[in-house]
Amino acid sequence: MFDFSRIQSVADVTRIHAQDRPDAVALDYNDRLTTFRELDERASRVAQGLIGFGQKPDARIGHIGKNNDLYFEMLLGAFKARAVVVGVNWRLAVPEIAYVLNDAGCEVLFVGKDFYATIEKTLPHCPRLKYVVAMDGGHPEWPSYEAWRDQQPATDPMLPIGPDDDVIQLYTSGTTGHPKGVQLTNANYLAIFQCLGAVGLGYTPEDTVLVAMPVFHVAGVNLGLMSISQGSRGVILGDVDPTEILRLIEAKGITQAFLVPAVILFLLQHPRAAEVDFSRLKSIAYGASPISDDVLLRAQKLMGCNFIQLYGLTETTGGGTHLPPEAHDPAKGKLRSCGLPLPGCEIRVVDGEGNALPSGEVGEIQIRGAHIMKGYWAKPDATAKSIQDEWFASGDAGFFDADGYLYIHDRVKDMIVSGGENIYPAEVENAIFGHPAVADVAVIGVPDERWGEAVKAIVVAKPGADATPAEIIAYARERIAGYKLPKTVDFIAALPRNPSGKILRRELREPYWAGQTRRVN
Repeated sequence: MFDFSRIQSVADVTRIHAQDRPDAVALDYNDRLTTFRELDERASRVAQGLIGFGQKPDARIGHIGKNNDLYFEMLLGAFKARAVVVGVNWRLAVPEIAYVLNDAGCEVLFVGKDFYATIEKTLPHCPRLKYVVAMDGGHPEWPSYEAWRDQQPATDPMLPIGPDDDVIQLYTSGTTGHPKGVQLTNANYLAIFQCLGAVGLGYTPEDTVLVAMPVFHVAGVNLGLMSISQGSRGVILGDVDPTEILRLIEAKGITQAFLVPAVILFLLQHPRAAEVDFSRLKSIAYGASPISDDVLLRAQKLMGCNFIQLYGLTETTGGGTHLPPEAHDPAKGKLRSCGLPLPGCEIRVVDGEGNALPSGEVGEIQIRGAHIMKGYWAKPDATAKSIQDEWFASGDAGFFDADGYLYIHDRVKDMIVSGGENIYPAEVENAIFGHPAVADVAVIGVPDERWGEAVKAIVVAKPGADATPAEIIAYARERIAGYKLPKTVDFIAALPRNPSGKILRRELREPYWAGQTRRVN
């Protein structure tokens, strides 16, 4: 395991390896190789460029784009400039992107080529944005990233970074329809390096790590940083493409990876899967949504490597529990568990009054540790509600068994997890409510074999009004990201509500989840 005590701030990640292993490859993107020396120098140039844009410490710097090597240069450069990178989910619709950029107060935005047209439509709604940099060049108005970077001096600004300084801000779906910016600090990342490095994400300079998850997710950022911080070679994948993943596993000699369960299922279903040489794979970490026993056992048999489950949230910098490889033996009876608390992480299960519950009893999962977020950006009330006495309320319901393994039973909140993406019903309901034929709507998650859960809208039509499911979905598509859209729409005479008017989602969910052993999929 790498000695993480050498890293005093996230800005040290490239400095250390540029000194220790300057000519070793840090990043491999489409066969474009970047050494640790080059990565450190380019991060310094980016930092100087941001300072030249007038960005002061704690300034928010936006990014929207697919995974590539340039993103990590930009991220590490922002660390050196004491700026905070705001990852924007590129699957969002224009109004949602504008909300995130305005909420964060971004003045600088880095944009990948796939989203030039989207950002052109977004800019009129973002009056604070002063500078847009085209990550892949070729835009008639915005400067090319590489040309802009190379115009800057390669002098490391060496700005001091405190433990409580924000370094990354990621947005989570909001219960009220607006996402919340999660403030992750330098101390959070120093803690998560230690946590994850001790339980299976402890890489070596000889490892080749597949960085496939989107960098607007904590899992994508974390895996890239875990690889770079430990001196490994990170192979970066722009799109989650099963065919390309299988090719890279062989061609690049991938030894380590993190994949969501839906992607593992896609790999199993691929016609080439049985022909692929998985022999150099040491381990696959997985998480973001539960995995079925069948998929897990088939993957273990096919790939022949260790599997490590990770449970965590954006608010916990991705850290919570881990299910170690030895617990993946079906004879141990732990396959339905999400595992044991990470080192340095405390977890408890509490009742509605906040009292800790004994093993076997279901309650809300709460997490405490140095990796818990500082708070929600500019939302002190939401922060105070989520973090009390240093305990973060996860919104997940679960229980411990007698051996101390945690099990996810249900959600206290109404969140839906589809393909590893978090979706709150309120966001989808808000997008549907404006349709002229809709009198009332409730959105729930229902079991889905491929995605874990699928979004279903249950609509009450206005008297005399008529609309098809396709029309409802098309209306919502103009307002929210495609992955949040309902896959199906059912019509009902009236929604079940309690005396205070709250929708009884559990009643709506019950017919679809009957016979399931747990109420998350």
